[in-house]
Order: sequence, then structure tokens, then C-alpha cells
Amino acid sequence: MERLQKLLAQAGIASRRKCEELILEGRVQVNGETVTTLGVKADPAADVITVNGKPIRHESKLYLMLHKPKGVITSASDDKGRKVVKDYLPGIKERVYPVGRLDYDTEGLLLLTNDGEFANLLTHPRHHVAKTYMATVKGVPHGSALEQLQIGIMLDDGMTAPAEVEYQDVDPDNKKSTIRITIYEGRNRQVRRMFEAIGHPVTLLKRVKFGELTLQGLARGKYRHLKPQEVKELQDEARKTHKVHKK
Repeated sequence: MERLQKLLAQAGIASRRKCEELILEGRVQVNGETVTTLGVKADPAADVITVNGKPIRHESKLYLMLHKPKGVITSASDDKGRKVVKDYLPGIKERVYPVGRLDYDTEGLLLLTNDGEFANLLTHPRHHVAKTYMATVKGVPHGSALEQLQIGIMLDDGMTAPAEVEYQDVDPDNKKSTIRITIYEGRNRQVRRMFEAIGHPVTLLKRVKFGELTLQGLARGKYRHLKPQEVKELQDEARKTHKVHKK
């Protein structure tokens, strides 16, 4: 017997937190009875579990890494007809969803999976898996400005955790510079908002690293399956940083 939200996540319905929302909204049934409270357990081998009336089925777990181009929505569909990440996954019949997000104007390393437990582990606020970006910004931030990012900076949703930052390229003639920044959180548009807060808006942003994964050998718009060892390393890093954070 397992908690219902865990079974839904394992079946690739959504992340565990999203599955909890589905339960609370009354969209999940066990043996024909609607469940609206968390904590209910079920046996996938003996019970019939449905979401919106459709039985869940257990799919093989998929772990993908996509080199997301700029101008692509991190979503399964878009009512405005814009390109979505699913358009770049030829041959993938299973329903996968992004682990975190990259906004429309940001390119780079994006993970996708149908393993809700894996997605929850990597995106939960308690788990601080490093994510590294190359940010081209207006102007050349002085050392004191970068120090603000290193220490933590106040945004409208609270203080950021310390970040790692370093100059990569400075172009004073064109009044721009490129900064490598590593963060350990996953707030909405966080990197862009951090640079806006120090007066140097981002003009180009690319995620180049997630944990120990990099884009090496993966062309823009292409994807590949993660190796089992890569999946394990991401899981281990998330659990390790959780323990460090608890201390």
C-alpha cells in the first residue's frame, strides 16, 4: 500500500505536489469512489485508480535532457500556437513534463521526465541542486554589485540564497558583459530578477549546467536520454544537499 499521490506521480501523471492538487480537487477515484483528502493509501495491484475517469497505467520511467532553444514554451501545449518543448521530442510517445522551467526567452539545459518522484525531488525547495547559467547583461557590474548576488539579494518574494558569480567576458565598447552564475534555488525568473535588482538587466540567458550535467555534445533543439548513473547522481545530490540544509 502506498499513498495515492505517490502512486499517481510514479505513474507519470504529474509531480507529487500537482497530484496532491488533483486529489484535493476531487479528480481522483479509487474503485469508483472519489478521494478528496490526502493520506489515502491504495494498492496498484488490487485497486482501480482513475484520474478524471481514466485508469492510470504504469509506464517505463523516462529521463530526458533537452537543449531548449530560445523562443520555446516550457509546456506541453500553448493556446497561442507557439512552439513547445514537446515539439522537440520526436519518437517520445510517453507523456513527459519539465523538471522546473526555463522561460520563453531562456535557452539551455532542461530536464523532462514522467517520474513524478524524481521531479519532486529535484524541484522541492528543500533540495538545493546547483543550476548554472551564462547571463549576458547590460553594462559591466562592479565587484560590489556581484558581491550582493554572492551574499544574497532581496527580491519581492524574499532574500535569495548565496550564489556563485564570476565574470566570463567584458565588452565595455558595447556596454555589456557575460556573467557565469550558479544558484541553488528555482524561483520564477530568478536569475533575471537578481540582475535587474542590481541594475544590470539580462539580455541573453542560457542554462549550461544542472547538477553535474552539461550540454556538451548536445546541439540546440536536440535531446538525449539520461544514463542511469546520471539519474542516480542527480538524486544523490538532491538528497545530500537536503541533509546539509537540515544541519
